[in-house]
Amino acid sequence: MLRVFIPCDAAAIAVGADEVTASLRRAAAARNVDVEIVRTGSRGLFWLEPMVEFQTIHGRIAYGPVTADDVETVLDAGLAGGGEHALRLGAPEAIPFLARQTRLTFARCGVVDPRSLVDYQTHGGYRGLERAASMTPDAIVEMVTGSGLRGRGGAGFPTGIKWKTVLQAAGARKYIVCNADEGDSGTFADRMIMEGDPFVLIEGMTIAGIATGATKGYIYIRSEYPHAVATMQEAVEAARRAGYLGARVHGTEHAFDIEIRVGAGAYVCGEETALLDSLEGKRGQVRAKPPLPAHKGLFGCPTVINNVISLASVPVILAEGAEAYRDFGMGRSRGTMPIQLAGNVKHGGLFEAAFGITLGELVDEIGGGTLSGRPVRAVQVGGPLGAYFPRSLFDTPFDYEAFAARDGLIGHGGIVVFDDTVDMGAQARFAMEFCAIESCGKCTPCRIGSTRGAETIDKIRRGENVGANLAIVEDLCNTMKFGSLCALGGFTPYPVMSAIRHFPEDFGYEQRSGQQLDAAE
Repeated sequence: MLRVFIPCDAAAIAVGADEVTASLRRAAAARNVDVEIVRTGSRGLFWLEPMVEFQTIHGRIAYGPVTADDVETVLDAGLAGGGEHALRLGAPEAIPFLARQTRLTFARCGVVDPRSLVDYQTHGGYRGLERAASMTPDAIVEMVTGSGLRGRGGAGFPTGIKWKTVLQAAGARKYIVCNADEGDSGTFADRMIMEGDPFVLIEGMTIAGIATGATKGYIYIRSEYPHAVATMQEAVEAARRAGYLGARVHGTEHAFDIEIRVGAGAYVCGEETALLDSLEGKRGQVRAKPPLPAHKGLFGCPTVINNVISLASVPVILAEGAEAYRDFGMGRSRGTMPIQLAGNVKHGGLFEAAFGITLGELVDEIGGGTLSGRPVRAVQVGGPLGAYFPRSLFDTPFDYEAFAARDGLIGHGGIVVFDDTVDMGAQARFAMEFCAIESCGKCTPCRIGSTRGAETIDKIRRGENVGANLAIVEDLCNTMKFGSLCALGGFTPYPVMSAIRHFPEDFGYEQRSGQQLDAAE
């Protein structure tokens, strides 16, 4: 029987993966060829999707990007044992974009059937949980702390410290909440895990439950991810049937179960306390801290809130040991980071690598420069609230502290590339407008500051009293940065001020030796 692998990832479906699958079935039937089509997640090489892989005696051979019109000839090549074809890519692991990666968290994405628990176990799944089941909660927390794992959702807070706080907190019940409200522009790592390897997230959450004494977990998924919601729901039910969730997890004395919740489309619910309000059935608004969610979180109980990639990184740490994970990276940034390349880039997709690779390597070598062929002018790192970096900063290593030193944020690891046609004045205005639209309205600096900011940038772009209005924007940014309740208002100054600082010509002035020369005055 011919075995063929075609992604069911939303990105692949968007460019015709379902049509390719249907066409392949018809073509195989016409040839009286028995074919087993396995729908996998995506490997993350989005410019090559739909990527079709044939199982041969030499391993998998990939072809792509395949359209429904290509299926007849590609099938002939596949039947020939991975024969030559204009779309032949060869062994997937040998494709340079994949060969340069260090895949720890995403090792199974694109390889396994995401809905198959057997596939997951066959490829090393649940080894981490089995080890955790034989350890004390303190020992599990110590291992996660020793690995150097930090939150992959933006703030970079040490995961082990958060878990230890919840473990030591008093409470009749404790919770594990997975923040899967992935709303940043240019980010798709959470979606890829949920659609391509959902059991690794379930395993990570279960380990977190055992480590902290939590018995219930919630995965809060953004409503724009219907495929992820469906896949996660199927995986949770499969894990429950197999005894990996429930009253006695994997035959142990630990109880832990998971429930899927779908968000309602508010960007601010990606902020952990607004997410908690939404989970409780309230309007998603930011809570003042303290108390921290680790002390008083969901329903007033001690709660661990981690994002998808943080939790999905835990199984490999437990399976291979803290040292093996900590060996990757640099400084205080240990392990690997799924970096997402998007925007005007030739090779868009997910690139998992150890911390330390430079921004220039990622954009020029891995990403291949711009799709338009024009020079790269700027990249935004960290979503809509991330700073814009010019080419002069492309030597910056992908590291939490290195980015902070240059007034930037790694955030969720999204990189959006812009060529030399971008208007950075318009980008700065967009940041303020985005904040104004998405603000929960609870605090004045965010709600009013962003609105006034958009209005003032409009004046600057019209050439009205540029110097004075730039001073107003800077003052607004300082107020928002230090006065906002959460990162929505607090981080909006990063894209605004970086655009002004690095691209002053787009705001009607030049910057020389630290002196501003106002072209409008």
